[in-house]
Amino acid sequence: MIIQPPRLAASAALLLLLLLVFLRCSDEAVSATNGVPAIFVFGDSLVDVGNNNFLRSVARANYYPYGIDFLSGPTGRFSNGRTVIDMFVDMFGIPNAPEFANPNTTGVGILHGVNYASAAAGILDETGRHYGERYSLSQQVVNFESTLNELRRSMGSWNLSRYLSKSLAFLVFGSNDYINNYLLPELYTSRFRYTPNQFANLLLNRYSRQLLALQSVGLRKIVVAGVGPLGCIPNQRASGAATPGRCVDNVNKMLGAFNEGLRSLVTQLNSQHPESTFVYVNVYAIFGDILNNPDTYGFRVVDTACCGVGLNRGQITCLPLQFPCLYRNEYVFWDAFHPTEAASAILAGRAFRGPPSDSYPINVRQLALI
Repeated sequence: MIIQPPRLAASAALLLLLLLVFLRCSDEAVSATNGVPAIFVFGDSLVDVGNNNFLRSVARANYYPYGIDFLSGPTGRFSNGRTVIDMFVDMFGIPNAPEFANPNTTGVGILHGVNYASAAAGILDETGRHYGERYSLSQQVVNFESTLNELRRSMGSWNLSRYLSKSLAFLVFGSNDYINNYLLPELYTSRFRYTPNQFANLLLNRYSRQLLALQSVGLRKIVVAGVGPLGCIPNQRASGAATPGRCVDNVNKMLGAFNEGLRSLVTQLNSQHPESTFVYVNVYAIFGDILNNPDTYGFRVVDTACCGVGLNRGQITCLPLQFPCLYRNEYVFWDAFHPTEAASAILAGRAFRGPPSDSYPINVRQLALI
C-alpha cells in the first residue's frame, strides 16, 4: 500500500462536524438496538480494557500518557482514549463490559457482558509469550465458559439461552500472530516452518475451532475483525524494511491470505449454521482508506506515532510519563502499534453502519436488530 504524503489538516469546523455526526448516529443506534443485553469481547490489546493489569505481563498500558483523553485516565486501554469496543457499547446504550481478570467481575457485574481480551494474545497459544502471561484465544474461550457457569446459576438454562442469542460477541485476533510471532524469526520458528499462505491456513483452522466452540454454547451473533495493514504501523515502518513514504509492502501482502480466508470462513459458517450470524469487519480496507485519504477524515500524520521513541516514534512504544503529541485527533496512530481514539471512532462507525465492503454480509447495527 502506498501512503500519500500528509496533506493539510481538516479545519476545526470539519472535525467538529464529523464528531457531531458520529454522536448523532450513536443516539439513533441506542433507540434502535437497545435489545442487546450484553457484549462479550475476545481479543488482543486493540480491545483489552485492563486484563493484563492482573497478569504477570510487561504488555500493559496502565500508566500515563495512556488514557490521557479517557474519563477514567489510564485503565489498561492501549489508546489515548476510547477503543472501538467502548464506542460500540455507547452505541448500544449498555454499560462497558468489565475485565474478566478483575476479582470484582462477578454477580450483577457480568450481566452486560465481560471483556476477556488480553494484550499480546494471539490465535496461537505461543504468540506473545516473550511478553509474559496473557490470555490466548483458547484460554479466553475457557474463561468465557466459566462466566457461563456463573450466569447459568443465576438465570437458569432457558433464560441463559435467550440471553446469549440476543447478545453480541466481538473477536479481534490475528495481529499478534504476525507482529509478535511470524515477523519475529529471532524468537519464533513459525516463519521457518510455514509459508505465509500456510501460516494463514494454520491461523484460520485454529480460529474456526474456537468460533464453533462459542457458537456451540449459545452465542448466535458473532463479529470477527480482520487484520489491519500492519505494514503501515509505526513499529513496522521503523523496522528499516520500509522505504520513505511507503508501508512495508511485503507485510501487508502476506495478510491477504488471512483476511480473505476469514471472510470466506464467515460465509461458510453462515451457510452451515443458519441459526447463527457471523459478521466480518474489513479492518484492512477501512484503515487503508484512512491512510490513503487522511485529509478526508481530518488526519495530518499517518506514518508516525503520537507517543513513542525513535524512528517514526515506533522503535520503542509509549513510555511512562512520556509527553505525547498535542494534537492527537490529527494522528492515526497513538503508539507504535495502536490507533488513536479518533481513528478508532471511524472504524467503529463504519463497522456499525457501513456497507458490505466494510462489514460483511451485514453491518453491526443490522446484526443487533436480528
